[in-house]
Amino acid sequence: MRHDPMHPTTLDLFADADLEQQPRREQIGEQSYVLRGFALPWFDRLLPALHAVLAAAPFRQMMTPGGFTMSVALSSCGTLGWTTDRSGYRYTRHDPQTGRPWPAMPEVFFELAQAAAREAGFSDFVPDSCLINRYVAGAKMSLHQDKDEGSYAAPIVSVSLGLPAMFLFGGFERSDKSQRIPLLHGDIVVWGGVDRLRYHGVLPIKDGVHPRLGEQRINFTFRTAG
Repeated sequence: MRHDPMHPTTLDLFADADLEQQPRREQIGEQSYVLRGFALPWFDRLLPALHAVLAAAPFRQMMTPGGFTMSVALSSCGTLGWTTDRSGYRYTRHDPQTGRPWPAMPEVFFELAQAAAREAGFSDFVPDSCLINRYVAGAKMSLHQDKDEGSYAAPIVSVSLGLPAMFLFGGFERSDKSQRIPLLHGDIVVWGGVDRLRYHGVLPIKDGVHPRLGEQRINFTFRTAG
């Protein structure tokens, strides 16, 4: 199907897929799941909470320790926010751009993260950090492991909103073959336990227009960082 960026019914890269016929919970690893459309009932509450967070801590493009500017724009909320610069990857209690504490995690964010974790079999998830990523056309995330946390006991909960993405879910070595998993607006990926340190990433986002979020994909990544 040819993509017409001005027509919201064709924005979906995977428009031929019938989500109604897909299972609500898809297992992609021993302790890893895609929860199809799980965030949709929460969206109208998530959006104003997101706007409030971004008013206090706007998106910015950060630099990696190697000196490269990330194609994805970032913000954070919660007790700890993830950041990167030439000094390395780390969590901080204060936004390095303003010197103020990161915005508190909105209650609806916390509730959604816990509900998704329970659905995937992780009943005791207490996130203290939410990394918020903004992807526009061409933005991507290279394969990486989430290793900056103090413990790997808690799962990762990753919420997709807006434009579709192709999620890469690999093994425990960067060279391992990755699954390619299409993620649509409202989908959530949860991985933890034996799968906690799997490599993962996002292929470059393609042009499109989402009827509520426009020409972007927003991703929330909830973690227990402290």
